[in-house]
Amino acid sequence: MASDHSNSSEMASTSSPNDVESFPKNEKSTPNVDLEELGEKEGYVLDSSLGGANLKTTENGRTILIPQPSEDPNDPLNWSWFRKHLFLIIIGATSFLPDYGSATGAVTLIPQSIIWKISENEVNHSQVGNVFMLGAGGVFVVAFSAYFGRYPILFWFMILAVATAIWCTAATTFHSFMAARILNGFFSTVAQGGGLMFIKDLFYLHEHARKINIWAAFVVLSPYFGPLFTAFIISTQKWQWAFGLYSIETGLCLIAIILFFDETFYNRRIPRSQQPPRRSRLMRMVGIEQWRSRSQRSSFFEAMARPLQMIIRIPVLLSFFYYLLTFAWVVGINTTLSIFLTPLYHFGPKQIGFFYFTPIVAAILGEFAGHWLHDLLATSYQRRHAGRLEPEARLLVLYLSTPFLVSGLVLLGFSLQNGYHYMLTALGWGLYVFGIMLTTVGISAYMLDSYPEGSGEVAAWLNAARTTGGFLASYFQVDWATAMGAQRSFGIQAGICAAAFGLVVVLQVWGKRLRLWSGQPKFKTI
Repeated sequence: MASDHSNSSEMASTSSPNDVESFPKNEKSTPNVDLEELGEKEGYVLDSSLGGANLKTTENGRTILIPQPSEDPNDPLNWSWFRKHLFLIIIGATSFLPDYGSATGAVTLIPQSIIWKISENEVNHSQVGNVFMLGAGGVFVVAFSAYFGRYPILFWFMILAVATAIWCTAATTFHSFMAARILNGFFSTVAQGGGLMFIKDLFYLHEHARKINIWAAFVVLSPYFGPLFTAFIISTQKWQWAFGLYSIETGLCLIAIILFFDETFYNRRIPRSQQPPRRSRLMRMVGIEQWRSRSQRSSFFEAMARPLQMIIRIPVLLSFFYYLLTFAWVVGINTTLSIFLTPLYHFGPKQIGFFYFTPIVAAILGEFAGHWLHDLLATSYQRRHAGRLEPEARLLVLYLSTPFLVSGLVLLGFSLQNGYHYMLTALGWGLYVFGIMLTTVGISAYMLDSYPEGSGEVAAWLNAARTTGGFLASYFQVDWATAMGAQRSFGIQAGICAAAFGLVVVLQVWGKRLRLWSGQPKFKTI
């Protein structure tokens, strides 16, 4: 996407002409008004026919760019389409790792319990600790990034993620393995916990939903690829090979970060003349350049307080609980479904592996549907509201996703309880995963549009909601279904998803008033 101003004749040493987008010739100055702050209060105006004449637009002149890009070629908003999307794919691939590795451990616990001569439930303690740290790690990631910079935190956390993944592979005792798993959960979540932060740095508001859709596809798909690959691996190889593959994948992401990534933070609250000079990508990767300019960002205590300042805002808190109550069953089903499938359909490891193609296909279909659906709903809302887009418009997709969540869980419960054909079981699981894919993008886009200056913080809390729900559900999922039957237990889960939709209605009706009453966090940097 091109910004509507001319190329600067002077290029910094860190940016080549191919890394900066080409701009239309009619140069327009960046306005003093903060379009994001204005949009938070009065609704975003994207249609250029309704906006001011001096605002920069997309190359076709139809869409106002929010935020307005600077004239600086080092501004990530001015980077080329290829460079932006390369960064997005790297962040997506790195976000794929945490849940992939976590779900891998859910499958290897059976051979591990035999080798270490302990119960499967005891081995599962390492799984529970890993899931918990996936959520906690994300909160620390965004706080550290606000102080030390995005790129160095991404780099150093991934160094430690690779080290702890290798440790998981090489562990010879359960206690060593559990320590490695817990630490790996904390460090591997770096891109997943702060994903929205990078999307906000690189893309304009009108692009957010589609880019979140791409990033969310990696996140939602990851817990299914782990068991799929691991089921095939442990049928012929030692369990260590499953974590060996995970270590290789983590290492490849680290290599991509080292070779291609860069600092995406750009302080729009200071003029170009005061921007810290970009001299060496290596120095930015290890954090030296960011350390030298730390006075321009939040202090350490201000950075650590940022996540707390976000979660006390009512719309963030309601979104947290909504996502917790709807996503919890993703992890619960994923970590326990094999226990149901084996006695019911006499599935072995390979059959269970093939069964995991169901949620993968469903999530991919959700990604394709969301590619157009989110923007279509936003455009329709603008036509009905004089060209203004309120953040609450992003919640409209949840009216469509909720029936998929509810019907999928109900069908899954009936199928497991009554022994329906495994294709019906797969259909129920697929319906639920399709719905959760749409839900993830909708709630993420709503949070990002509501609190653009807290993009990392809202991403961290949504990630914490997702993992906390899964952490809790994995404890009681099997016992619950065993005690009252799959039909009733999954029916209650469907009822919880339907009841949680009431929070969406609250946000749609009173969300704007709650946002304005709570106010923006007014961080030192965005």
